[in-house]
Amino acid sequence: MKNSFMYKISKLVPLFFILLGLGSVAFGQESNQQSNKKPEKKYKNVIRYNLSGALLFGVNRYVVFGYERVVSPHQSFSINMGPVGLPKFISINTDSFALSKDVKNTGFNISGDYRFYLPKENKYDAPHGLYIGPYASYNHFHRETDWNYQQSGSNQQVVNTSTDLGIVTFGGELGYQFVLWKRVALDLVLVGPGLSFYTLKAEIQNTLSDANKKQLQQALEQLLTQKFPGMNYVFSGKTFDANGTIRTGSIGYRYIVHIGFVF
Repeated sequence: MKNSFMYKISKLVPLFFILLGLGSVAFGQESNQQSNKKPEKKYKNVIRYNLSGALLFGVNRYVVFGYERVVSPHQSFSINMGPVGLPKFISINTDSFALSKDVKNTGFNISGDYRFYLPKENKYDAPHGLYIGPYASYNHFHRETDWNYQQSGSNQQVVNTSTDLGIVTFGGELGYQFVLWKRVALDLVLVGPGLSFYTLKAEIQNTLSDANKKQLQQALEQLLTQKFPGMNYVFSGKTFDANGTIRTGSIGYRYIVHIGFVF
């Protein structure tokens, strides 16, 4: 009986060492795989497109792209720029003037911000999460418009106006940027109060009486307030000076939706 037991043991010993060896090899391979596994890559760049501006002014009139660069796990800076134009004006008539056509509609936007992604509020590193920071922006719009001028007892004339609107804004912002599927960025600037400075200049390319010039300037101001949010408040009670210029300041606001690609 003893010899039979020892015989069985002698058969199991080689199998034990074989299994032990295989286990060691498997464990070693798993360890090597874990050690050779690369850490997850962290992307530091975002290129994006301003969706909200395109929806407000028109896709073909507001084409602003941006670039964001992460400079630390919780900080980044961004710059945005591109061509812009005022929305299409609705036809307007005064006692003597009727809007004929837009001859030229151009402009540009440039803005930048510095973002602090809040480490205590965010699970992820920048550019994903809740952020605050300062921003600055500049918009310039240029428009040339033809008007039909009809004076009592005379033939109809064409009067051309050239309008320039400049807006400089400084402020602070609060926003959140989602990073979906590791590569798609949806950036929402939720709160962006600031101080804005406006310069509106209107030049009239014709010899008109002071009363007619004033009437036409008021028509231009009315056109701006039709589709430009907040302009009726900004220019309320303001009048053009002798050079055809209005300069004023007001509380500004920034709300932006970007969609972008992370790389």
